[in-house]
Amino acid sequence: MLGVLDTREAKRIAQEKSLDLVEVNPKAQPPVCKIMDYGRFKYEEKKKQNEQKKKQSQIALKEIKLRPKTDDHDIAFKVKHVRRFLEEGNKVKLTVRFRGREITHPEMAQRQIDIILDAIEDIAHVESRGRMEGRTMTALLAPKKQ
Repeated sequence: MLGVLDTREAKRIAQEKSLDLVEVNPKAQPPVCKIMDYGRFKYEEKKKQNEQKKKQSQIALKEIKLRPKTDDHDIAFKVKHVRRFLEEGNKVKLTVRFRGREITHPEMAQRQIDIILDAIEDIAHVESRGRMEGRTMTALLAPKKQ
């Protein structure tokens, strides 16, 4: 802590110590400066930002595609994938695509979505239940907060 100094005096002290005079708060009266190694300061600041990025979790939207005639064993296998995605912290979109005359039986797709929802109700909450969007029925799931 040096107190209030003339700019030339502060620069001289910084040069004697082989450091930089860095303006911290230019709006203060008088402006606040620090004597420090500016390169090292920028390096450590960049390291802190990278560390924060690592801790930040990216929530991805994973999609599971089905057909109205998908077999029960295949649905059970898809449930394992949905469970894994939710445990990783991702959202899951269930999509049932209709082709041809399958569109006349949307209850089959709703039944499949309900089977999956019942199997994973312990780790997921439903953001949107099965609803028709053109020739597809979709449901959106998100992991429950711990």
